[in-house]
Amino acid sequence: MIKSKIKKQFKCNKNKLWNIITNNNNYSWRSDLSKIEIIDETHFIEYDKNNFPTYFTITSKEYLKEYTFNIENTNIKGRWIGLFKDISKDTIELDFTEEVEVNNFIMKLLAKTYFKVNQNRYMKDLEKELNKR
Repeated sequence: MIKSKIKKQFKCNKNKLWNIITNNNNYSWRSDLSKIEIIDETHFIEYDKNNFPTYFTITSKEYLKEYTFNIENTNIKGRWIGLFKDISKDTIELDFTEEVEVNNFIMKLLAKTYFKVNQNRYMKDLEKELNKR
């Protein structure tokens, strides 16, 4: 199993942060996606810039505490765990972990770096979106 973790603190309105992360209808801030297709309350599909689909099932959505889901595509299967930690009145720490089994041998060799790059991009995109609003 490949495990990749990232933590970052944001000094911002916590409600705004939560809404940006959990609102799958507004994904335009994500530089890695071409679209998100919402199936129902707990299922959605993210398409990368090459229209490669990844399927998500939300397993926990506890306001400003936890947002987790199972992830699956032809190359990986696993879960994403998002924890929100209250640091102070206007500061929150995001603690995101991806744990996946990789099906593709070549991807296994590159997976740790691939996930770390994606996590860093996500945090940069999120920071840009927070600064816009």
